[in-house]
Amino acid sequence: MLRRNLPPTPLESETRIQLGGVPVNLQGFSAAVHDIVDRAASPGLRPLGVCSANLDHIRHFGSGSCWQGSLEHAAAVDWLTLLDGAPLVSEARRLTGKPWPRLAGSDLIVPVLEEAERRGLSVGILGGSERVHAHIREKFTLERPGLRIAGWWSPERSVIGDDKASQRLAAAIAESSPDILVIGLGKPRQELWANRYGHLTGAKVLLAFGAVVDFLAGDIQRAPSWMREKGLEWAWRLIKEPRRLGRRYLVDGPEAYLRLRRDSSALAASSPQKAEDLLSPSAEEPVDAPEEEPLRDFVQPDRGADIAVIVVTYNNGADIDPLMRGLRSGTNGLTLKVVVADNSPNAATRDQLSKHPDVVTVHTGGNLGYAGGINLALQAAGDARAYLILNPDLRLEPGAITAMWRRMMAVGAGMVVPVLLDTDGSVYHSLRREPCLTRALGDAAMGCRFAARPHWLSEIDFEDESYQHPHLVDWATGAALLIRADAMRTTGKWDERFFLYSEETDYCRRLREAGFSIWFEPTARIWHERGGSGQSVELMALMTVNRIRYARKHLGPRQAALLRAIVLAGEMARISKPGHGQAALTLMNQRRWALLPHASGSSVPKIPLEGFPSGAIIIPAHNEAAVLGRTLDALKPLASTHNVDVIVACNGCTDATEAVASRYPGVRVIRVAETSKAAALNAADAVTDRWPRLYLDADIELSPDAVRAVFDCLSAGPLLAARPAFRYDTTRASRVVKAYYRARTRIPGNSQGLWGAGVYALNAPGHARLGEFPPLTGDDLYVDQLFQPEEKAVLPTLPVVVRTPRTAGSLLAVLRRTYRGNMEQAAITMLRASGGRLSGGSSTRGTFRDLAHTVRGPMSALDAGVYAAFAVTGRRKVHNGPGPSRSWERDETSRG
Repeated sequence: MLRRNLPPTPLESETRIQLGGVPVNLQGFSAAVHDIVDRAASPGLRPLGVCSANLDHIRHFGSGSCWQGSLEHAAAVDWLTLLDGAPLVSEARRLTGKPWPRLAGSDLIVPVLEEAERRGLSVGILGGSERVHAHIREKFTLERPGLRIAGWWSPERSVIGDDKASQRLAAAIAESSPDILVIGLGKPRQELWANRYGHLTGAKVLLAFGAVVDFLAGDIQRAPSWMREKGLEWAWRLIKEPRRLGRRYLVDGPEAYLRLRRDSSALAASSPQKAEDLLSPSAEEPVDAPEEEPLRDFVQPDRGADIAVIVVTYNNGADIDPLMRGLRSGTNGLTLKVVVADNSPNAATRDQLSKHPDVVTVHTGGNLGYAGGINLALQAAGDARAYLILNPDLRLEPGAITAMWRRMMAVGAGMVVPVLLDTDGSVYHSLRREPCLTRALGDAAMGCRFAARPHWLSEIDFEDESYQHPHLVDWATGAALLIRADAMRTTGKWDERFFLYSEETDYCRRLREAGFSIWFEPTARIWHERGGSGQSVELMALMTVNRIRYARKHLGPRQAALLRAIVLAGEMARISKPGHGQAALTLMNQRRWALLPHASGSSVPKIPLEGFPSGAIIIPAHNEAAVLGRTLDALKPLASTHNVDVIVACNGCTDATEAVASRYPGVRVIRVAETSKAAALNAADAVTDRWPRLYLDADIELSPDAVRAVFDCLSAGPLLAARPAFRYDTTRASRVVKAYYRARTRIPGNSQGLWGAGVYALNAPGHARLGEFPPLTGDDLYVDQLFQPEEKAVLPTLPVVVRTPRTAGSLLAVLRRTYRGNMEQAAITMLRASGGRLSGGSSTRGTFRDLAHTVRGPMSALDAGVYAAFAVTGRRKVHNGPGPSRSWERDETSRG
């Protein structure tokens, strides 16, 4: 158990900066020694972990690495990261304007031991061989006869990598009561082991000093002083140990140096935002469970729950009972509700589900695939603080869900994934890195061989340590994913085009791009039979094809073409093995893609039309033939009812917009001669008497469930205006555009108004305050300013998708239109403010103040800088350009 009763103690240091994404404490040599020894002599505090940051440390723990943030989020150890390595010393001086000493473990260890000997503190040595320990004993007998040695431990690597064996080792160390434990296991193993088990050793200070054990024994000779002063000790060590250190210095070192130059900042790392601040209140935090927890019932979708479990089945009747037993036990008081979307062609699975009356079963009416089934189940799940996506062929160990939940709460993760175990008890390599050309090339050439190859040559993470310690990941196989509710709402629907395979890759990428993190939790253990839904040659071909679909969606046509060639070469190299020949043929002939497994049926649920609230949906459309069809497709069920008027106002159209709208039964099409959105809105208002009225841009897809939520809310009062939630889709956008929208999403005010989503609604009293739409650019901002905060709301519905511009030029065009609209509305705001009706928009100064508050590290600072640059440029172009324009101005890059 963690010693939760021991308070963390902040460390005193002159400066704390970020070097390559690693928070580093800058201090003098003597101050560091005294901080370490003073902590070792202070009882009642959490243990202090001490490590030195060099390029190798940045490679393992810096920006973009899987261990980034692991030490900062430590639950039971306080970490002091000291400056080491000539490149880092130089960067620290550049950032602070002050010289700082290099504090290598090999330099600190001698004065620390001397001070420990003087104060009578005990020291333990963990790591190194027994022969090395014998050499140290001989030297200590002669040089430090008064130093108290608590013990010597030389564990095998298999012990360090095994959870239970590591706990036994830590307990054995605790029996010797060391004040200081020197840990020489090599990076990142020593830091990770200390982070997870150090508090169990009883040591007050944990010195993760790498090769210092060999230095103490005299087995490794230090570089001459002149080389150390010139920052060339790395060259000395490379000459002495070329086989062991060649890759570190020659292969991995340059990449770490680039991170150092790219991701360093004088700003200290901010504390991570806790999930408690982001999740709505619910039951009290669960406490430790009794050894045998009674089986629990699931709550129903109309009630709130901590976790909504989403399961998609396909002929999984035999898996239902074991899965439900695992969900009903070992949840430590967490409330669960379970929704199953059944894709099975027969009733066998549904018959098994009927034995669990508290499980909600949704019949898909076909095989929607994994993504389609998830989307359908989510619509039936209702509110929860988090959503757990599970394969049906999983067996949950007690406490697995709780461990994932606690990790999410501890670090504020958007998603948490567990360790997956095969039926023989071995760890399944479920962790993945973001797909790219070099990783595809490495996987095509080497497959699963040469697991120790560099991470940029393998999409699969084969490192043993990666499955033993919590850390950030790019993505993981979609068998078990715990997703926080706000991350789920922001990321939106799963992409059903993938049917099966790569849908989790796509979802995780979109979740990360929305600003959420994904964490791996090793104490959450789940057994996975794999292949429970069957495997076939066609599914192998689908898996291969979906890698290309993913690349086309996120990497662009050129990289997708190169990736296709690489993957095809890999399949051809294995053509003699089952399935690979079929995959190669399918890749070469895209017409065969349509023959692969795909969704049958529809993931759009049948809307209960009886009792659907009355209202009107008004869609102004100027030359929207390219996008209007997908908007009206989503509204088909409502257009055929007698309760909802769906009106498309075609204003000044010169394309086929009117013809597209006319193809939809129940949609009323009106023609407006003037090319004006305001004229279109007013004309549509004149032909309906239904309330509330929802105003929808022609390129926005809105679900009927969201329409119902908005109509119900405004019909009941007391609100006058509302809109559904929305999310930005930055697919295929440039990097700077993505950075702009990441920053924009983090500004609270940008997601709390009626503007920016392409949809809002008014009831009759709200519209009475508006009157007619004035001929302004930006009707949504104008309407938003008519209402006080307590009169309007953003509803927690399934979010509509707002497709962003893809290029910097198109984004600037949109911003110019937005800022021009703001200027137009300023005069009207002044005229109407005397009536007390306008709440006013946020000022430029307020926007930039809110933007500054979103900065929590180098990456968010970079995003904020991009946002500010676009905002300043867009405003300058408006002020320096021609007078206000009322033309129908929009971005065309996102409409393809």
